[in-house]
Amino acid sequence: HITPEKFYVEACDDGADDVLAIDRVSTEVTLAVKKDVPPSAVTRPIYGILGTIRLVAGTYLIVITKKKKVGEIFSHAIWKATDFDILSYKKTMLHLTDIQLQDNKVFLSMLSHVLSVDGFYFSTTYDLTHTLQRLANTSPEFQEMSLLER
Repeated sequence: HITPEKFYVEACDDGADDVLAIDRVSTEVTLAVKKDVPPSAVTRPIYGILGTIRLVAGTYLIVITKKKKVGEIFSHAIWKATDFDILSYKKTMLHLTDIQLQDNKVFLSMLSHVLSVDGFYFSTTYDLTHTLQRLANTSPEFQEMSLLER
């Protein structure tokens, strides 16, 4: 969900009531509840957050807008991110000079090119950041940690 003040990212899990709230001015990230999302918010589906990047115009949020299932590991789906959106935290570019606007446009083009190259994979239930060998040699406590905590 997008408002002029915040981005709200809602989990697709059944029964999940929390939303990730990202302040577009302070860039602060907090947890909120679904009822805090204003009805005027523009809503669109995403499949994940790739991250943030700071360019000339300010901070941008990079989100995954399309995905393709490429396989499974131990019954865990592995997805390839195939399309992205680059969302500006700033509501306007009026604070930039013409040269800064042009530089920002070039950087956005470069970023779009990098994102169009194959190689962005993810899983919502399996740890792709560690090899199977390393996972086999980790402690039971590590295995019980959520993917976020790892």
